Amino acid sequence: MTVLKTSLIRDIRTRVAGVVVGQDIVVERILIALLTGGHLLLEGVPGLAKTLLVNAVAKTIGIAFGRVQFTIDMLPSDVLGSEILDQATHQFRIHKGPVFTNLLLADEINRAAPKVQGCLLEAMQERKVTLGGKTFLLPAPFLVIATQNPIEQAGTFELPEAQLDRFMLCHRLHYPTADEEKDIYRRQLNMGLRRQEDGGAVPKSAFDMIEGQPVCGVNDLVEMMEQVQTIHVSEAFTEHVLRMVRRTREHPALEVGCSPRAGLALVQAARARAFLHDRDYVVPEDLFSLAEDIVLHRIRMTYESVARGISLRDVLEEIMREV
Repeated sequence: MTVLKTSLIRDIRTRVAGVVVGQDIVVERILIALLTGGHLLLEGVPGLAKTLLVNAVAKTIGIAFGRVQFTIDMLPSDVLGSEILDQATHQFRIHKGPVFTNLLLADEINRAAPKVQGCLLEAMQERKVTLGGKTFLLPAPFLVIATQNPIEQAGTFELPEAQLDRFMLCHRLHYPTADEEKDIYRRQLNMGLRRQEDGGAVPKSAFDMIEGQPVCGVNDLVEMMEQVQTIHVSEAFTEHVLRMVRRTREHPALEVGCSPRAGLALVQAARARAFLHDRDYVVPEDLFSLAEDIVLHRIRMTYESVARGISLRDVLEEIMREV
């Protein structure tokens, strides 16, 4: 990796850390998604700065950013766009939706009805959208970072398996440590007010800290994506991935195992993680570090295993010990 790219990665991490306290692993997962063109699902209770984190990364890198707040009454056209009648010309024209961007933040995606969740499938997989019988390519790079609340919360709809499989990574956020939470309070108390042009004022929030010029742009991101594709993957590493994926299909506690897409995701994400750690080759630690975020949302337990109190993490840990 060149010194310039190493410096860019460090600058991105530093800028985001100035806005969001902690969550270093989450920042790494977002960067992995960006560098591989994969999609990322962030799961956690409200108030863990999921939206703030994605917003900070997008503005730090300087890519086109769109956000959709999913609600129960949304329609697919609210995401993709639609045909509308131009009153001036009496002709139908295409109105493109917020999906036409580089990074789409699908906020609280599991609060929308399944029909709306499913409308992202074509865009996420094929990077194109069909409107009015015409197909439109999405900007490149394009990725979806979705946030969702735990499905036990009221007013949520579980994502269908077909859509879950299209997320390269699903990372589960946890509460901050006591020291991190104290730092959050201290930052908020020192923010003060933001003056408005009309003479009024409102309290500042963490979103007001996302400022300054981006540390890089789309061209820099594409160059880093190209470098990720050159990271060496050994035959032994590929064999480990293959055994892990195939074992999920054979394990007696699992009803649904991983598809080949999971294996591809493990290899590509491992390359990106190696790049972020300033290596030009992958190591077993890359596989073990990423396995939970890539595998768990793709496998399903049998009813008997659930009744016996076996968890998905227990099964994954057993499989990783075997491979």
